[in-house]
Amino acid sequence: MGEIKGVSLFEHFEDLEDPRVERTKFHQLSDIIMIAIFAVICGADNWVWI
Repeated sequence: MGEIKGVSLFEHFEDLEDPRVERTKFHQLSDIIMIAIFAVICGADNWVWI
C-alpha cells in the first residue's frame, strides 16, 4: 500500500485567492480562515461569536 501524505489545514487553504483590497489587509487570509474554523469547532455559530 502507498504512503498517505497528510495535508495541514494551512496547506489546504493556501491556494485560495484573497478578494480583499491590498491596502485593507491587516491579517493573512489563512489566519482568518483558521480562527473561523476553530471557533466553529468550539461552538461559535455566527460572526459575532467568532
